[in-house]
Parts: sequence; structure tokens; C-alpha cells
Amino acid sequence: MTILSIEKTHFLIDGKVVNAGRRLGDIPLDGLLLNSRMINGIFDDLTPETRKNWVYPDTGVWDPDRNTDEFIAAMPQWRADGLDAFTVGVQGGSPFGYSKEQAWDSGGYDPDGSLRPASFERLRRILNAADDLGFAVILDLFYQGQEMRLIDDAAVRRAVVASADFILEGGWRNVAIEIANECNLPHEYTHSRLMRAENVHELISLAQSVEREGRRLLVSSSFVDMRHAKDNPEVVFVTNETLAVADFVLLHGNGTKTPHVVVEGAEELKAMPGYREVPIIINEDDHFEFDADDNHMKAALRAGISWGYFDPGSETTWPDPQSTPGDYENGFQSVPINWGASSELKRRFFGELRSVR
Repeated sequence: MTILSIEKTHFLIDGKVVNAGRRLGDIPLDGLLLNSRMINGIFDDLTPETRKNWVYPDTGVWDPDRNTDEFIAAMPQWRADGLDAFTVGVQGGSPFGYSKEQAWDSGGYDPDGSLRPASFERLRRILNAADDLGFAVILDLFYQGQEMRLIDDAAVRRAVVASADFILEGGWRNVAIEIANECNLPHEYTHSRLMRAENVHELISLAQSVEREGRRLLVSSSFVDMRHAKDNPEVVFVTNETLAVADFVLLHGNGTKTPHVVVEGAEELKAMPGYREVPIIINEDDHFEFDADDNHMKAALRAGISWGYFDPGSETTWPDPQSTPGDYENGFQSVPINWGASSELKRRFFGELRSVR
């Protein structure tokens, strides 16, 4: 059994500090999770009009079980290359990499917040494989554009409790919860007030309150970074209420202009009244200058922040990301997804992981 735990600012797996004594070049990695966003591992689409967008090039049909089968088949190589953790989502992420509108129904929840059996069976298979391989898993529950399929706040609460129950009853001890993806974007999460930055601490506390034999889950919610918030006054950054209850802090690096922007934001975060001594982890960042001495990955790791690779498969990224259909080669988000190192960018990322000593 793989057990994820936290000791002050360090992540531990099976009671040992992750990456203790290991370095990426001259950067110590003690307690840091090298992670990647693999959000669409259980993706499906229940909308007939959009389902045809995700067909595999060799068969001309979309197959959610094939997607999960290939995800699981790729996991041993990710682990061998040095990946410690990945993020997978109940409601997935945009199957176009980036999307302004979402007509598809990709979520694992029914409108009343109950769990869809097929989705959670695929999740069960991924979590079993992750447990066997020694992976930590961040499970994202809600994704902007899909969260509105839950009919009301009661359904949202039901989904949180049911998801926590599923993990605890399944016996997995390597899973942490991300309540909502980028809960502080002002134009998102308009359907339920509970998922918004100002209130998400209520759902964090709700998930933490679910226990089995005295054990509860590690829980947080992700936020776009401090500088993005400063550039957009309507964006609320991580609140003191969230800092007071979250077991770790989740940030996203998309949209940041220089490698040190997120680091500077994290330092300001640590000075906030609500901050406690907990890990800070980036589990989504679409900056890929791996050959440069000064890049987002290295800047975060030098600052003691876990870093996560986000490869949407899109040809464009910030400041004006465009939707890009999956080509079964590029990216780990645009569907259909090749979960192996099928592109030069993926090979560069995994090559960076293999250089850790």
C-alpha cells in the first residue's frame, strides 16, 4: 500500500520524505512532488453531438475504456522516469486543451451529485494501479464549465461527501483531494457559490470531515497565481480562510510572465496571516523551457515548491490560448490522448525527470 502524508512543508510517501537527498542539477528536491496534470484519465462524453470530436484516428470511434486502459499501461514508464504524482479529474478538463465554452458532458457526477458508476469504476482502476506503483494522486472534483451540471449546492455537497467516501472506503491512502480547479477565476463557478474562492474553504472542511476509522483525506483547492490576481483586480487570491484549513496549497503557473512570478507570489502567500507551515505545490504549469537555466520548473523547485507539468496539446498557450482538437500525439489533455511520450515536448519533460540524481 502506498501512503501519502505531510510533515510540515514536506510530502512523504510510505513515511519517507519524497526525493530525500536527490537533486535536479544543483536543486535539492527533498519533500517535493514531481508531478504532471493527467486530468482526462477517466474522461467520457455523454453528449452525442460532441462525442464525435474525440474519436481515435485508427478506429473512428471514441472509447473511454480504451482511454483509461492506455493511461494505466503508460503509468509504469512514468514512474520509472521519475514522476511522483499526477492529477486526474472526476469532471476532467477541457478535451480541446483550452475552451471558452463546454457543450460536452464529461463529468463523473449525476445532476444530484451522486457518482456515475462507469466513471468511478475507471477511476478505481487508475487508483489501484497508482497504489501498486507508488504514485501519489491528486483527485480534482470540479472543473469550470462542467460544475454547473450539478443542480444546486446540496448536490455539490453530496458529490464532495460521496467522493471522499469512495476514496476512504476503497482503502487508498495515496490520494489527496483538489476541490475545484482554479476556483478564483471570476468568470467561472457562477453556478454554485461554494466552489468560489471566497467560499471554497467550506467544501475543504466538508471533505476533511468525512472519516473512516479515524482517518480523513488531505484536501485543498487550486488557485491561479498571485501575479495573475494582481493583473486582474477582480481575481481573489488564496484567502486566509482557505489557508487556515487546507492541508497544502495548490497554485497554477499558467499565464505567468516570468519564471519567478509564481515564486514571488508564494512568498507573499507565506506572509499572509492565515498561512501555516504546509507544502505549496504547483500541479499545472504550461511553460516548457526545460533546457534553460532559468525556467518555471527550476524556479519553483529552488523555492521549495513542488512543480507540475501541464501539456494541453494545444499549439497556443497564454495569453491567448486557442482550442485544439487532439491528434493522438501531442499533449496530455486534448482528447484523444496518447498517454506515452509521443511528442518531442513530452520526451523533453520525462528526460528532465530522468536527469534527477
